[in-house]
Amino acid sequence: MQVYNTLSRRKEVFTPIEPGRVRMYVCGMTVYDYCHLGHARVMVAFDVITRYLRSRGFDVTYVRNITDIDDKILKRADENGETISALTERMIAAMHEDESRLFVLRPDAEPRATGHIAEIIAMIESLIDKGYAYGAVNGDVYYRVRKFEGYGKLNNRDLDEMRSGARVEVDESKEDPLDFVLWKAAKPGEASWSSPWGEGRPGWHIECSAMSTCCLGETFDIHGGGPDLTFPHHENEIAQSEAATGKPYVNTWMHAGAVRVNHEKMSKSLGNFFTIREVLAHHDPEVVRYLLVASHYRSPINYAPDSLLEARKSLERFYNALECVQCPAPDKSLKVDTRYAERFTSAMDDDFNTPEALSVMFDLARELNRARKETPEQAPALAAELKRLGGILGLLQQDPAAFLKGAGSELALSEAEIDARIEARAEAKKAKDFARADSIRDELAALGIILKDSREGTSWVLETPGE
Repeated sequence: MQVYNTLSRRKEVFTPIEPGRVRMYVCGMTVYDYCHLGHARVMVAFDVITRYLRSRGFDVTYVRNITDIDDKILKRADENGETISALTERMIAAMHEDESRLFVLRPDAEPRATGHIAEIIAMIESLIDKGYAYGAVNGDVYYRVRKFEGYGKLNNRDLDEMRSGARVEVDESKEDPLDFVLWKAAKPGEASWSSPWGEGRPGWHIECSAMSTCCLGETFDIHGGGPDLTFPHHENEIAQSEAATGKPYVNTWMHAGAVRVNHEKMSKSLGNFFTIREVLAHHDPEVVRYLLVASHYRSPINYAPDSLLEARKSLERFYNALECVQCPAPDKSLKVDTRYAERFTSAMDDDFNTPEALSVMFDLARELNRARKETPEQAPALAAELKRLGGILGLLQQDPAAFLKGAGSELALSEAEIDARIEARAEAKKAKDFARADSIRDELAALGIILKDSREGTSWVLETPGE
């Protein structure tokens, strides 16, 4: 298995520290607001990676943290007139609801910053003892960036270049403008914890160093996150962790690509910023997940009406192939053509190449369509294999008929009303009133409800917009 390592800037053979076991940490959400599409990208990307590693037999421990104390949270709670805990608990519940709708499996552990204050303080004390950190006159504690020889290695940056090009606020408490905060002294009335440096709270970067090592050990296999975290967050994590432990922090760094909206960077100032729940209010969750899976996890994704339309059409191709085929329960004696699984595995072993894996699944769907017509006895095994491979990507686990009918979409008529019209059309055809039968079909088509006649009877699906 080859995995691209942001640290080395190349693909490397993936070799876990412990044979058969993978320990992975992914930077999670700061829970002051609803999750947006960029969060969805990270959620789905590392969900697919976790699913695939487990399908290959690895025992995966997946940890994704929750930042439940920082400046944004304090500000939002104050604006809302609610307690910090009320805000964060509400946003955590919303996050879990969003990821569940996107078929994202929950991580094995979700440590919260406020639950690891003792470990954070202990790590800062260790950094001070080793000369990597210092207490300032304002009550803050800072990290000495220039003390750590490897600083900048994740992003291939030179310290002097960073210093000359950095927009660093003047802070007379720092020894060097590049130094970053580990512990922030509390302002009057702010949430705080007792520490050797006075009342305060942790800086953002130190919490991940403390929580990851607490949950996974001083050195672990994979650290992931969004594309905006490589600098300074992940660079600072490396500096903190390796200075504190004297050991390599992470073997493989992985970063998901950005989400763009109509080829522009997503931002509130451009008016193209969407939360997950805003998107799912208008689009099938599996269609959105497919869009996120169809691009390689390191590539940027363009979110636009046309891209969702293509995602819907692609899923329909799969579900049309699966429709009316009974998938048998898993049975080792069932003969399945292994070529598709082998090609799928080869694609995913190449840095989790989901576009190529989906290409294999489309070939399998075409084979299933041929089998349904020519060798129907082979169709169930092919359908089961298509669903199994789809499941590794978190796709194709819905009832085909329900998906094709647009379950969860707003229908102009209820399903009972549609069925009544289909029955009326059948009666009209029996009576040879073909004009009436055609009129009912056209009426439904005008509402986006397309009838499909077969020997088994008449079924219906929702028309895909733009067809």
